[in-house]
Amino acid sequence: METTTLYVELGADRYPIHVGQGILGEIGETLAPHIKSKRALIVSDAFVTTRYLPVVQESLINSGFDIDTVEVPVGEKSKSIAQFVRVQDSLVTHQLDRGSTLIALGGGVIGDLTGFSAAVYMRGIAYVQIPTTLQAQVDASVGGKTAINHPKSKNLIGAFHQPKLVLIDVDTLKSLPQRDIRAGLIEVIKMGVIRDEPLFAMVEENLAAILSADASTLIEMIARACANKADIVAQDEKESRLRMVLNYGHTFGHALEAVTDYKRYRHGEAVAIGMMCAAQLAVNLGVFSGTDFRRQCALLKAANLPTRFPSDISPEALHAAMYLDKKTIGGTLRLILPTRIGEVVIRDNVGKPAILEAISQCRSIS
Repeated sequence: METTTLYVELGADRYPIHVGQGILGEIGETLAPHIKSKRALIVSDAFVTTRYLPVVQESLINSGFDIDTVEVPVGEKSKSIAQFVRVQDSLVTHQLDRGSTLIALGGGVIGDLTGFSAAVYMRGIAYVQIPTTLQAQVDASVGGKTAINHPKSKNLIGAFHQPKLVLIDVDTLKSLPQRDIRAGLIEVIKMGVIRDEPLFAMVEENLAAILSADASTLIEMIARACANKADIVAQDEKESRLRMVLNYGHTFGHALEAVTDYKRYRHGEAVAIGMMCAAQLAVNLGVFSGTDFRRQCALLKAANLPTRFPSDISPEALHAAMYLDKKTIGGTLRLILPTRIGEVVIRDNVGKPAILEAISQCRSIS
C-alpha cells in the first residue's frame, strides 16, 4: 500500500506528513534529511514502548542515530509540570545540544509534552511527531500547538513550535482499545462539521470499516483530516482568528475535563459532549437547523460517543471553568458555533443565560 504524503505549507518551516501502513520502521531514513545532527531523545510511555519502541530504535540506529529514551507514565497526568521537568532533566543528563532532536512516540499527551519540551529547551530544538493514537494522528500531531496542563486548566502552559515531520503508521491503531479509537474519531467528525461535509459523510458511510481499523479507509480518512488542518494552519499558524474554528466543542469540552479532574472522560469524549452543547446553543440562537443537530447527534451515537452533559455537574460550574479557555479575551467567552454541517462561525457575544440553558438542555438529549 502506497504512503500518502502531504505538506504543511509554512514557508521556511514547511514540513511533510507521511500517512501509510507499516512505515514505522522507515523513520530513520525518513527523518535523516530533515535534521542537523543524528543525536536524538525519544519520549514515550510504557504502553507504547513495549509495542513500538524496538522497531523505531532499530530504524534510527541503522540510519546512524545516537539515541536515548525517557519513559513517562501513561495518561493525561503526564502533561504536567513534573513530567516536563523530567524530560528537561533527561535532555541535560544526556547532553543534547541545539542540533539534537526530540522524538514524540505516542499519543496526544506524549506529542504535547515532547513538543513543549523541545520548544523551550535551549530556546528551541527540533522535534518529530510519531503519533500512535487516532486523536494524535488526525489532530494533535499537526500544527505545532504544544502544551502541558495547569491543575486548573488544560493546555494553559504552552507554545507554538512546528515539528520537522509527522509520520503516521495506521498499524499502530490495531493495538488501541475501541474506546480510544472512538474518542479519536471525534476530531475527524469535528473537522467535518467545521469545514468538510464530504468528510463527515465519509465517516457516516464507513464507520464500521473505520472502527475495525481497515487500513485503506483509515489512510484516506486520516490524510483528508490532516489536509484540512494543514490548510488552516498554513493560513493562521498562531491562531489569530481562522484557526480558532478547530476548537469547536473544545471550550465546553476542556472545561468538562477540568471540572472532572481529567479522570472521567477521554479528551475526545469530553469534546463530543462539548460539540453537543455548542450545537444546542447554535440551535437556540437560530443559526443551526434541527436537522443538522440531529445528524451530528446521530453520528456521535453511532460511534458510541457520549452526547449528554452529566447530571452531577452544575452548568454554573462548567460555565465558570470555561473562562480559563485560551480564546477568552477581556473576560468575554469566544465560542465556535455551527451554522450547518461543513461551516461554523466565531461568536463572542453570547450571554451567560443562553450558555447555561444550552448546557442544561444537553442533560436530556435523546
